[in-house]
Amino acid sequence: MYKHCDAGALASQQIKQLIADGVIGLANQPDADQIQPASLDLRLGATAYRVRSSFLPGKERTVAECLDNMTMHSVDLSQGAVLEKSCVYIVPLQESLNLPAHLSAAGNPKSSTGRLDVFTRLITDHGIEFEQVPAGYQGPLYAEIAPLTFSVLVREGSRLSQLRLRSGVSSISDAAHLDLQNEQRLVDRELSESQVKNGVPVSVDLCGDKNTGLIGYRAKRHSGVVDMDKPAAHKMADYWEPLYASSKQLILDPGEFYILVSKEAVHVPFDYAAEMVAYDTLVGEFRVHYAGFFDPGFGAPEAGGLGSKAVLEVRSFDVPFLLEDGQNVGRLVYEKMLQTPDRIYGQGVPSNYQAQGLKLSKHFVTD
Repeated sequence: MYKHCDAGALASQQIKQLIADGVIGLANQPDADQIQPASLDLRLGATAYRVRSSFLPGKERTVAECLDNMTMHSVDLSQGAVLEKSCVYIVPLQESLNLPAHLSAAGNPKSSTGRLDVFTRLITDHGIEFEQVPAGYQGPLYAEIAPLTFSVLVREGSRLSQLRLRSGVSSISDAAHLDLQNEQRLVDRELSESQVKNGVPVSVDLCGDKNTGLIGYRAKRHSGVVDMDKPAAHKMADYWEPLYASSKQLILDPGEFYILVSKEAVHVPFDYAAEMVAYDTLVGEFRVHYAGFFDPGFGAPEAGGLGSKAVLEVRSFDVPFLLEDGQNVGRLVYEKMLQTPDRIYGQGVPSNYQAQGLKLSKHFVTD
């Protein structure tokens, strides 16, 4: 399939082979669309454990051992159940890993999960970091789920997060980012060498739509439940307040959740994947982009994605913070693929967000 010394993120056909080889264990047969171009969707198991707080097990404990002390009560997900906002749950996943020494993995919320402000992180036994699965890990996987704005209805098999598998160190250097930017236009702006640092910068658009002036949405704090498995089933106006351009500025209020959009169009070539990460905590105390994985083909003209923007999930921390139009808010870090995926985002893969501009999650309709 590939040499163990090769470095890169595993493609869809390689993930399929890992399932066949038992490296990725499945409690149930895989869903038809579970394998993405550069990741595997992770499915919730049958039980959610309401815990007193978020935690990491640390090197000496398993997650199950922590649950013995942390669980307040359990929730049966087999027929569907509501996970209440401002509560923390741990859910065993249907997928497990038996990684060889050269393979590691990382988790991330799916795009729709992040756009609902559902804080979801991957946990492993003996883990000392969220979202990180060390090379050679053998054991179960768990999702920590903390709905922050909306209570959500989930069920056994719901897919809130995804897993990217890597051989070696797959991220590319600053010089390689700059070369790729010059050759293939990763983000639709001119960048100097000094601006490309640990990825390419992405800024926020507060000018808004030319016709409507719409710059984003702010979540309504006392809304109904969102069914995570039902697209186009909820009225946007019941959950979101539109925001319009005024002075090319926006003050973020602590405790509020915003959906904004990047000023630049984003492009991920077929042989690369990308991840949005925080730009720099020194530029402001706010969080941007909970769901950071970008698949090969996102925004690619050949895959129908010309002009695809990055949707930004934004939350201020402890104090109000003034965002200004064009301010850098994130970095796109690119990594090589071991192979070109046999499934490209926007080509033969169901896509809710290809060729997107400012867009809420797939759950909402405007009528």
